[in-house]
Amino acid sequence: MARIAAGADHAGVQLKDVLVAHLRELGHDVIDCGTHGLNRVDYPDFGEAVARKVAAGEVELGLCVCGTGIGIAMAANKVPGVRAATVHDVTSARLTREHNDANVVCLGERLIGPEAAREALDAFLGASFEEGRHVPRVAKIDALLPNEGVGQ
Repeated sequence: MARIAAGADHAGVQLKDVLVAHLRELGHDVIDCGTHGLNRVDYPDFGEAVARKVAAGEVELGLCVCGTGIGIAMAANKVPGVRAATVHDVTSARLTREHNDANVVCLGERLIGPEAAREALDAFLGASFEEGRHVPRVAKIDALLPNEGVGQ
């Protein structure tokens, strides 16, 4: 069983809570980084909280949820060592682990229902990095410097 950090903003908290309960039912150790209510909060705060736990090695994997899964993934990806991917189904969840060695899965509560989200999360957790031809590609992602030369 894995140790997993989970976080969401107000637009993703209900799906996050469903998925955290699912993970715990499966026997995973989950650190819930919030939010815990429907009051408006900012998704970057929760994407960062999850990403920092992953990057520090406090957890093996992260789960992030916002309205679309996109903004929270962008925030999580700002933390070095994190490869967060927004997924929409079993196939995208499996392939991002196998090909991209993603360590944070991001989902959009407004775009995916609870059952499809559970299935995608299970596929993400059940997959592993294939290595081989993907190793140099992931190394290139990891070597990118944040915002280097952008807009200058």
